[in-house]
Amino acid sequence: MSQGAWEKLAQVAVEGAEHDSRERLPHPQCLEGTRVVLLDHIYRTLDDKSKNRLIWLHGTAGVGKSAVAFTVAERMRALKVTEGTIIEKRLAGTFFFSRKHTNRRTTARFFATLAYQLASNFPSVRTHVNKAILENPALLHPDGSLRKQMEALFSRPLRQLKYSLRDCPPLVFVIDALDECAEPLDQSTIEPSDENKSEVELAELISLLAQALRDPDLPVIHILVTSRSEEYIHEAMQQEDVSPLVCEIPVKISGQGVAATISLDGADVDEDIYLFLQHSFRKLQSRIPTFPQPTKVQLERLANRAGRRFIVASTMMMFIDDRYNDPYNRLELMLKLASDLLPGTEVYKLYDRILSTCADPAQAYLHLSVVAALADPLPMSQISKLLGPGQGRDVERVLVQLRALTAASLT
Repeated sequence: MSQGAWEKLAQVAVEGAEHDSRERLPHPQCLEGTRVVLLDHIYRTLDDKSKNRLIWLHGTAGVGKSAVAFTVAERMRALKVTEGTIIEKRLAGTFFFSRKHTNRRTTARFFATLAYQLASNFPSVRTHVNKAILENPALLHPDGSLRKQMEALFSRPLRQLKYSLRDCPPLVFVIDALDECAEPLDQSTIEPSDENKSEVELAELISLLAQALRDPDLPVIHILVTSRSEEYIHEAMQQEDVSPLVCEIPVKISGQGVAATISLDGADVDEDIYLFLQHSFRKLQSRIPTFPQPTKVQLERLANRAGRRFIVASTMMMFIDDRYNDPYNRLELMLKLASDLLPGTEVYKLYDRILSTCADPAQAYLHLSVVAALADPLPMSQISKLLGPGQGRDVERVLVQLRALTAASLT
């Protein structure tokens, strides 16, 4: 019967929410030599055994939060809990939220997913997880009590590890994109009174995670969460029962009489984006030996126009290296497109300029709007059928021209 409980849990767990799932390919991660100060600060905090922490990394869209979360998760997965262990790693579980995927934009399967990963990493707690499900099968129901799920599928299994992990470094959970825990994009059936349901749901999740971290019978654990700097998330983190546990980034630090701020969009990010662009162009040249490397001035211009947003730099490279056009001509075009970008407008202005390069910008805008509005990603063939024989013509040709904008939205 316990095997049946485990199989049920496996069916409910959201595999796509794991940091290294195929659903998330290509996985964004920090290039070696970038984000050094930020990552060192996070790793030092994760090694602190003095108390449980809720590490909150937040910033605007496109500054690289998910890349940092993935990089940290990979680092923790590579570290054993003890030298003598074979399976057990410091990474206890991950959940990467996403508005674009039904089961990843809700907390309904959050604790079931973490329980499955935890028990896979620590087989000794699998019996306790199975027992909890057998005692209360409703724990796996998506509309069940989040508090009961937290207690039975998260806190109770972790308590079983306190003694065995008493001399070990802290376990780590990584939760990305809290702000993408949201209602379905089609909200035509949502009642006015339910408009803030997502915010309430997320506030409850944060409160429950804090409740778990305050449990004295748990081993030392840290939870790294990332999100945009939304006001309702700030309010949730400032709750009386949560704020004492929060280690917030951006954070002001001082050393040797010098004050500094560790953040996702500090002055050091310009150099990181320069390194990213340099690395990307070298990869391009390794594939196309005749491609001439951009000059230092050209790289600095592109890095500066990215506005400290890695998503802009990444979009620039996908536009240049779309594998359908001459990359040198695309580089020249990108240098022209980016020449008058102003701080704070980088993403939108760049997207407008990429749209303007299409043979039919109006049609391209229509197709891109459909991709952006989809509740879940669709293959291009189905997008064509959705639009019909008139507007759906040449979908593949148009979206190929917009690969830099649609790469994350198409399957």
